[in-house]
Amino acid sequence: MIITKVIMNHVRMRLREPFHTSFGTIQDKDIAIIEVIDEKGNSGWGESVALPDPTYTEETFKTNWHILEDYLIPLLLNREISHPDEVGMIFSPIRRNYMAKAALEGAVWDLYAKREDLSLSAALGGTRKSIEAGISIGIQQSKEELFKKIKGYLEEGFKRIKIKIKPGMDVEIIKAVRDRFPDVPLMADANSAYTLEDIDLLRKLDEFNLLMIEQPLGADDIINHAKLQKAIKTPVCLDESIQSLDDVKKAVELGSCQIINIKIGRVGGLSSARDIHHYCKENGIAVWCGGMLEAGIGRAFNIALSSLENFTLPGDTAGSARYWEEDIINPEVVVVDGVIEVPSRIGIGFEPNRETIKKYTVTQTMYSK
Repeated sequence: MIITKVIMNHVRMRLREPFHTSFGTIQDKDIAIIEVIDEKGNSGWGESVALPDPTYTEETFKTNWHILEDYLIPLLLNREISHPDEVGMIFSPIRRNYMAKAALEGAVWDLYAKREDLSLSAALGGTRKSIEAGISIGIQQSKEELFKKIKGYLEEGFKRIKIKIKPGMDVEIIKAVRDRFPDVPLMADANSAYTLEDIDLLRKLDEFNLLMIEQPLGADDIINHAKLQKAIKTPVCLDESIQSLDDVKKAVELGSCQIINIKIGRVGGLSSARDIHHYCKENGIAVWCGGMLEAGIGRAFNIALSSLENFTLPGDTAGSARYWEEDIINPEVVVVDGVIEVPSRIGIGFEPNRETIKKYTVTQTMYSK
């Protein structure tokens, strides 16, 4: 296949409610929605998941747009590609910028799956027909508000609850939740808010039977995560620390974690995410698919990836209505009794809604040679 045209839409969407983490608060999200078109007129779609500010990683929506426009799209246009796995090598002269790379590579994967008359899940080697959905709850104003949300999500059937924590809002909050909901599958997400000096505090979480504590220390603290994992019983899950298969290999060798959160954007695309999945399966490391407040196209990629067999823990891929008044795909992603069906239709399995995309588009730019 030859990519003859790329269209980028700067889409701005408002979350149903603000999402609070230790990094800050997000309500409006700028998103690059990408359409690649081949020599036969077929389209593939991708989505940049970068956040507004360089807090989760160094990437932002604006830096993604710059890297895509000035470097990645020119590298891809009019180049013959036989398989999406080749895209990573094409982009290799550009360092890092993984979310920008993943957005464009994802569109190529969608296009490839359509040309091969395959669902994206099948193209990746997925075998699951459905996936279990967990839910991520941002930091709330009060315990009662948190309890109310948890109760509501459990009634909807979500299989796992994730709570954001930060210094001053950690052990007491987790204890209160565990007292109120003694049997719920529960995990805590720290988003790098702690240091190894907090080891005694983090050890207190052992008594609450958590599924895991996600990314308690800094993104560059793989060695200190190994020290922490040896000191606590709660499984450590790495998120921000993992941006490549090499990072995974180092973490496994050091014993830095028992679980890895695979986010397609954070690791540079579907090919890298698939390879990390395979390595973790071979080495007895559980994986699950994290979320980045995706719109429908990004959400569809998460569903396809989660159909691989070693995704044994519920991910953060909730339904469209959890985040948006209206999504940009048809049909929207729906969770029924805590389960999402993996689509069998070709490509990502959902149809981008051009009218809705147009409604939320701030600017559109087309690239061709």
